[in-house]
Amino acid sequence: MSGIRLEKVFKRFGSTEVIKGIDLEIMDGEFVVLVGPSGCGKSTLLNLVAGLETLSGGNIRIGEKIVNDIPPKDRDIAMVFQSYALYPTKSVRDNITFGMVTRRVPRAEQEAAVAEVSALLHIDALLERKPGQLSGGQRQRVAMGRALVRKPDVFLFDEPLSNLDAKLRIEMRTEIKKLHQRLGKTIVYVTHDQIEAMTLATRIAVMDNGHIRQFADPDTIYEHPVDLFVAGFMGSPPMNMLPGRLVRDGPALAVDTGDGIVFPVPAELASRIKEPAGHEVVLGLRPETIFAAGTELPGADRFLFERPVDVVEPTGPDTMIVFNVSGTDMIARVRPQDAAAPGAAFRFEVEMNKAKLFDRKTGMRL
Repeated sequence: MSGIRLEKVFKRFGSTEVIKGIDLEIMDGEFVVLVGPSGCGKSTLLNLVAGLETLSGGNIRIGEKIVNDIPPKDRDIAMVFQSYALYPTKSVRDNITFGMVTRRVPRAEQEAAVAEVSALLHIDALLERKPGQLSGGQRQRVAMGRALVRKPDVFLFDEPLSNLDAKLRIEMRTEIKKLHQRLGKTIVYVTHDQIEAMTLATRIAVMDNGHIRQFADPDTIYEHPVDLFVAGFMGSPPMNMLPGRLVRDGPALAVDTGDGIVFPVPAELASRIKEPAGHEVVLGLRPETIFAAGTELPGADRFLFERPVDVVEPTGPDTMIVFNVSGTDMIARVRPQDAAAPGAAFRFEVEMNKAKLFDRKTGMRL
């Protein structure tokens, strides 16, 4: 098996710099997800690792070998694409073995490999069908099977689930995670879906504009985002961002929203804040930390406030309530039985011990 190391990696298309000096070390056997909005450079970065794009600067190592000038077929990688890239006139069996045939792998070895991966991916009953006779999920399994028979050290996935419906995406996420647990191979996976990133990754690289904003495990990314971009991108619904100013009353610290609500900052967080009173900040509150007053929660450092309900969005197990504070729309995730009608006054409580503070000018977490 092999890890991957990127050293000051740059990529330019003409005068446009798409990847801007990225350093990244992926450990042997890790499942790393590159996530970010469209155009952030994540697929380009994956293509550089695969050898499908040439570097403009820096080095890429797979294991201990620099692979900058090594063609894709010799990098000991296998790639699964968004479009499946199956041969429509060939059977599932022939699609899986196509690469083995071109490498002149013995027939008995081909059959053993097909039997192994088809059982692993539950496609053994589909081997004689053509891709046009398969569902999207089945085609994606075939594409994964074709990658698996190569027995590479590194798997690269480029948005493999984006063409599937919601139910199939969940099913295939589970299958890919099981696959990693069984094989223990290094996987680099690109997606714009932060739910996929959170559920699949051992570590997540959040990308924006050719840079990696934060590289950490899912819990750290979610609970301790390094800046406003990461905080706003990771989470569904996203973190509420409420502009305000710091106010001090002796050692106590609070955020004044300018709308009659002053949110107290917990003592542990306040002890780390060195900015003076009047400093402009953004208070970050996850929707699940805002709930109906009186909800039984152990150990919560609560702050009570009241606002009228603007919009109610039932989702089944939860109900989202949209309300406004100082011109900023906020979302609370409450129990369905606690929901109120639009226009009604609603008493909210927020777990302030889970609040985040960001510098409004730099965007960095305080």
